[in-house]
Amino acid sequence: MVAETLMPAPPVSLLTPPGVYAPQWDTGLLMRAMGREDVGSATDVLDLGTGSGAVAVQAARLGAQVTAVDISRLAVFTARVNALLARQRVRVRRGDLTTAVTGRSYDLVVSNPPYVPSPAARLPRRGAARAWEAGGDGRTFVDRICEAAPTVLRPGGVLLIVHSGLCGTETTLRLLAERGLRASVADRAVVPHGPVLRSRRPWLIRQGLVDAHDSEEELVVVRAERP
Repeated sequence: MVAETLMPAPPVSLLTPPGVYAPQWDTGLLMRAMGREDVGSATDVLDLGTGSGAVAVQAARLGAQVTAVDISRLAVFTARVNALLARQRVRVRRGDLTTAVTGRSYDLVVSNPPYVPSPAARLPRRGAARAWEAGGDGRTFVDRICEAAPTVLRPGGVLLIVHSGLCGTETTLRLLAERGLRASVADRAVVPHGPVLRSRRPWLIRQGLVDAHDSEEELVVVRAERP
């Protein structure tokens, strides 16, 4: 599949207060991939790390029964308000990824988790950076979702997870395959480096994650199906 430049989606009326991740390129790419799935009134959807609730609200618009999860109290409040503003029914729970829905399984799990590689020794416990910081390799949350996917997917269920190619697309595919899922890249796009990547460019170069001439990154949506 050839990477393409993702054009901005039309504006969406969403409440995004400071500290809550506002919809960006990755949000649009995940929505585009979700639109290719057979989502309807019989589909139970789980949105992990919902942030503003943008993807959860879109899934509800498609007719799905939607549960959204975030560890941030402000994000949970924001997602609930955005669902009300959109006149869509979304169950929003506060919790740490799948621990908020223990014992439940879903037809479709979607996630736009934190995935930006970080030089910080520890993950932030509060503040806006909590929405993107993901450890030295950017895989802290991606790996957890890969590990948990088989436990929250029903037979025939699908996981859609978006992250930067800087995290290692092949690693994600391998981890999901090792857990018995059929994994592939469902969509990808090349987008400009955002302010966070630009601010840590020297560190990224030292880590070998980008070179001195890079000004764009590839985003990927990995699709994994449980047989």
